[in-house]
Amino acid sequence: MRKERRTKMKTRISRIGSYAIASSLRDHPHQPCISCTTFNILAPIYKRLSHKDQNCRESDYRAYWLARNQRILDSLLHERSSIICLQEFWVGNEELVNMYEKRLGDAGYLNFKLGRTNNRGDGLLTAVHKDYFRVINYRELLFNDCGDRVAQLLHVELATPASQYRNNDTCQEILIVNTHLLFPHDSSLCIVRLQQVYKILQYVESYQKENNLNPLPILLCGDWNGSKLGHVYKFLRSQGFVSSYDTAHQYTDADAHKWVSHLNHRGNVCGVDFIWLLNPNRYRKLLKTSWSEAVFGMFKSQLRKASLTEEDAFAFLKADNGGDYITYSGFCEALRQLNITGHCHGLSVEETKELWVQADIDGNGVVDYKEFQQRIWKATWSEQRDERSNEGQDGVATEYRQKQAIGFSVKNAVLFPPEVEKGMWPENYSLSDHARLTVVLSPIKMPCSQLTS
Repeated sequence: MRKERRTKMKTRISRIGSYAIASSLRDHPHQPCISCTTFNILAPIYKRLSHKDQNCRESDYRAYWLARNQRILDSLLHERSSIICLQEFWVGNEELVNMYEKRLGDAGYLNFKLGRTNNRGDGLLTAVHKDYFRVINYRELLFNDCGDRVAQLLHVELATPASQYRNNDTCQEILIVNTHLLFPHDSSLCIVRLQQVYKILQYVESYQKENNLNPLPILLCGDWNGSKLGHVYKFLRSQGFVSSYDTAHQYTDADAHKWVSHLNHRGNVCGVDFIWLLNPNRYRKLLKTSWSEAVFGMFKSQLRKASLTEEDAFAFLKADNGGDYITYSGFCEALRQLNITGHCHGLSVEETKELWVQADIDGNGVVDYKEFQQRIWKATWSEQRDERSNEGQDGVATEYRQKQAIGFSVKNAVLFPPEVEKGMWPENYSLSDHARLTVVLSPIKMPCSQLTS
């Protein structure tokens, strides 16, 4: 009987969408929870009002954008998440900015906004509630790339420490990142999105080192403009991050079709909005290792699209070289032909050289077939590389395993409108062309992972 009642309750919660968040908080009264919402709110400068006239935008009609954004704020304040991360926030309109800052400020939020570079008009807004967090630091990351994209980093501490950890030295701090990656209008821009994520992770890593921070939970929120099938997703997974929505629903990496969060300008529905969680007990590969794997993964994907087998791919990389090996010039030419280099959005000369160094295991200036298999085609080298990188660090690793930190377990995650949780986009939804994603997280004590270098 009790099991049947639980099943009914679970079904009811899934039907009522965002109310599941409040339900999660009620169900764990002795287990303090925080909630986090990410939402691309579709800037009025991009919202088209007519299919016939592409230049007719909502930004030209104050009554339209004002009413829609008031409804967005109503929904956000009704949900009252501890953390709110917005993308496509219209920073170029003073009236709209003031409206968000006043209403969120009156509700107890600390607000941080950041416009995209080159006065693109939109940007990011991150708000954290004073009842839950004390802000330690705020940083801005400007990619200065072709998409004029940016990211925000907030370093916060739980304002009311979890009661069971209040009297010890357990770290109760969190890093929160909000970003909106470039839309891949063509295949040449896919590498740019990968570079943007790499820059974010490099920045987070350098911030942690600069401030001598122990491992702590990291939340990456935003519109990633790529699905679970893409290279960005695989890159983040290789770094130990998990998709909080998929974790809550026990979805695997193969369940990409089960939910969507965006109806794009081409009329396609896809799941692109994520709240990524990295807990301090997760073992992470070297960042440079994951980056190289991700680029080689893209490289291999392009070769497979051309129906090349392993032997064909090696021959393609060898080019006209008579020996049974790949030269640096042949490697560079292959990258150029695959549109990974040779244009303003591609890999830089330095990045290309670094890839070559990773591929040339013995450093003799050429890549033989075995190295090609291990580094490029089969990419099974990262675990070996990680083991070598930790040699001589046993004392440090043991010290970190003994340290304790606060991590998070995912209690619930909800997309609104509820139809998107079934892979469908409702015709009557007008708040945005993105769904709103909210997750509930419960703090738990855990050991820190090993250091990576």
